[in-house]
Amino acid sequence: MNALRTVPNVVFCQLAALILAAEAGVEHPNIVVIVADDLGYGELSCQDPATDIPTPHIDALAAAGVRFTQGYVTAPFCAASRAGLLTGRYQTRFGFEFNPIGAKNDEPGIGLPVEERTLADRLRDEAGYATALIGKWHLGGTAPFHPMRRGFDEFFGFLHEGHSFVPPPYEGVTTWLRRKRLPGGGEGRWASEDGRLILSTHLGRNEPDYDANNPILRGSQPVDERANLTTAFTREAVSFIGRHRERPFFLLLSYNAVHSPIQADEAYLKRFAGIGDIHRRLFAAMLAQLDDGVGEVTAALDRHGVAGRTLVFFLSDNGGPTRELTSRNTPLRGEKGSLLEGGIRVPFLLRWPDAVTAGIVCDTPVSSLDIAATALAAAGVSTGPDSGLDGVDLRPLVAGEARPPSHESLFWRVGAQAALRSGEWKLVRPASQGKPAAWQLYRLDRDIGESEDLADREPGQLSRLVAEWERRDRGMVEPLWR
Repeated sequence: MNALRTVPNVVFCQLAALILAAEAGVEHPNIVVIVADDLGYGELSCQDPATDIPTPHIDALAAAGVRFTQGYVTAPFCAASRAGLLTGRYQTRFGFEFNPIGAKNDEPGIGLPVEERTLADRLRDEAGYATALIGKWHLGGTAPFHPMRRGFDEFFGFLHEGHSFVPPPYEGVTTWLRRKRLPGGGEGRWASEDGRLILSTHLGRNEPDYDANNPILRGSQPVDERANLTTAFTREAVSFIGRHRERPFFLLLSYNAVHSPIQADEAYLKRFAGIGDIHRRLFAAMLAQLDDGVGEVTAALDRHGVAGRTLVFFLSDNGGPTRELTSRNTPLRGEKGSLLEGGIRVPFLLRWPDAVTAGIVCDTPVSSLDIAATALAAAGVSTGPDSGLDGVDLRPLVAGEARPPSHESLFWRVGAQAALRSGEWKLVRPASQGKPAAWQLYRLDRDIGESEDLADREPGQLSRLVAEWERRDRGMVEPLWR
């Protein structure tokens, strides 16, 4: 299960010496966590060189650090996944099991419980970090849950699950929206004469009212932001880095790209004129703009002389919703909302030039829970048993230690859906009309696409994993809402 590869190859003992020596000079590193929204496992060119959408800037992060081939999130959709990432704790420990959507975001009590300490809380209060959230929050839309009450000194972004990238009338972009029916009552696709608006009934539902009661905020005050949000969030991140370059900082850059609504700037669309399907071409343009944003952020770290001592993570919050966006989870089965690999295994990168040798490809399963544990440990903040963290510090793993700390198993629960990974074995219980279905069993090292259910052929393994899932589940609580 533990596997570490390097390009070029580096002898493990040499690598361990390099990282340990470097860490001695990396005191209170900056922490930057970049979260893409709904980005599929197979979309980055560092994951799949044959992709039709090059991502050179994100690829450069991988080339300069570590690419984890088996990186997981704790839920197959946005809010619950982010709750786990930001606390370093399984969100089912504190009842954040489901995804608040639309007006649900503004109901009392819907949000990250105020008793839970965030990574921002701990870095600011225990290590003196400057902290900022830029982009999407989705962990509560009412006053008690505001990001600036959850450890962030600065906030620029929105509170709900999504937002249009530019305000109506959507100037300078081509927009694709879901509809139940086309003009005149038909089905399929409809396009305006200028091609700037496309309506599609392929999913049988309307585009959510993302912007309702969900303004772009600076702090707590609405602002009239006219730039594409991917550009605006990049701009704000670059500004934060420049203003805080003299002190340790924590930046959570939470892009809403490539989440719907699908809106692409014309300049980026022109890059992908060779992609015939406009649905895919729009997605490609959005991903390219996200990739350029990542490039601008890493360039700012270089420009201000802080790149070496900045620990950068990049990941997606869940698997791609293929039918909605065209985002691919190749070679995995499943998509956003599912506990099959395609819903929970995501692109997962780490870069830290002063402490981690470039070009590592790590095949050990890791979790978004590990981001908080690694960041806090690197900042000198306690991550002992009393911290309540479920993640592990990844630094020994990327140092090539023979027996680095690792997860005995990884646990998931979303209502009737359930899953557990133990070694190369994966236990899955899908939902069937909202009710639990039969357990399924897969061997991931031989069947990454989860195509062969071994439950009947391996009753011993099935019983062992079901017992382990049930044991883990006893440490969780009932959801606070559904």
